[in-house]
Amino acid sequence: MMSVPGHSPPFEVGVESARYELRQSGEGLCLAIGGDWTAFGLGNLPTEIMRSLTEGSRPKALDVQSLGHVDSAGALALVEALGSTAPLEASDRQDLRRLADLVGAPSEARQVTEPAASAITTFFARIGRQVESFIGQIWALMDFQGRLVVALGRHLRNPKRLRLTPLFSVMEQAGINAIPIVMMMCFFIGAIVALVGANLLSTFGVSAFTVELVGVAILREFGAVIAAILFAGRSASAFAAEIGAMRMNQEVDAMKVMGVDEFDALVVPRVLAALLMVPILTFCGDIGGILGGLLVSWATMDISPVFFLERTVDTVSLTHFWIGLVKAPFFALVIAAAGCGKGLAVSGDTESLGRGVTSAVVQSIFLIIMFDAIFAVIFMELDL
Repeated sequence: MMSVPGHSPPFEVGVESARYELRQSGEGLCLAIGGDWTAFGLGNLPTEIMRSLTEGSRPKALDVQSLGHVDSAGALALVEALGSTAPLEASDRQDLRRLADLVGAPSEARQVTEPAASAITTFFARIGRQVESFIGQIWALMDFQGRLVVALGRHLRNPKRLRLTPLFSVMEQAGINAIPIVMMMCFFIGAIVALVGANLLSTFGVSAFTVELVGVAILREFGAVIAAILFAGRSASAFAAEIGAMRMNQEVDAMKVMGVDEFDALVVPRVLAALLMVPILTFCGDIGGILGGLLVSWATMDISPVFFLERTVDTVSLTHFWIGLVKAPFFALVIAAAGCGKGLAVSGDTESLGRGVTSAVVQSIFLIIMFDAIFAVIFMELDL
């Protein structure tokens, strides 16, 4: 008969150290255990048992006559050494049988290895997950929009619910502070449009039409779109980060406990601030774009500023300005909704916060371009 004894020093006073012995009998290898097989009594004993076992030599029987106390840690070590829960379930110790049911399923689940999927299966599975994720995002956006409409309705019925302090704070941070960058960006966009128009139209001898090109392009499209994209980059990410950080710190949950509605306190002020400030940013962007086109036309084609402004007023219809301004509130709504919705969807880890911030900006820009295309089709059908 062959035996391999082993023991582990106890980690707590009053706990008998766990020990084991491998015996070779007629039925095969038997694992005899003694002492307390608990978290405090095990120590490095599970590692020692696995080292003592050779490849393919798992004990077939279990001797528990000298076993003292046992807990889930000891039962898990026995299951890993024996390779199954059958010896524990066949034991006359009732506590071992109960622990076998507790730790058996997770340990057996770890031993199951799934077959490697083929490249085609992986490809279509990835497409399926992306489609499912996209549908889930659309559903979450529709759910958020519905709750937002209800919250705005409550404020229309009772304007006293509106929190003016966060409203003015967001208007300053997201709107007033963004005016310089919006005007500068639209200034360069107007300059680029004027340069392209001058090079293209001068070949036909109609370089004066550069004024109309700059006016229509800035007032109708670029002023609103560039202002909305910059607002999305600055504010949609900020909305998602601020609300997401509050979700991580459980501040939103604390507000609910105190009876404060999260939409009233966090979402509605940001949405209203966006609705008020994006049209103003669009107007400022129009001014910057016109100035950029004016300076480039003056420098490259010797078109005086007075002539540029007079021709803009005479040839560019005011309808183009109103078309650009009408799109601004819709852009503001989708930007604020995307930022706040992604912020409220953040879970308790920083990775989720990063995904939420990134997704808020990407979704906002996507929706801006999509709605701009929809408006272009609508205005074309209306002959505007």
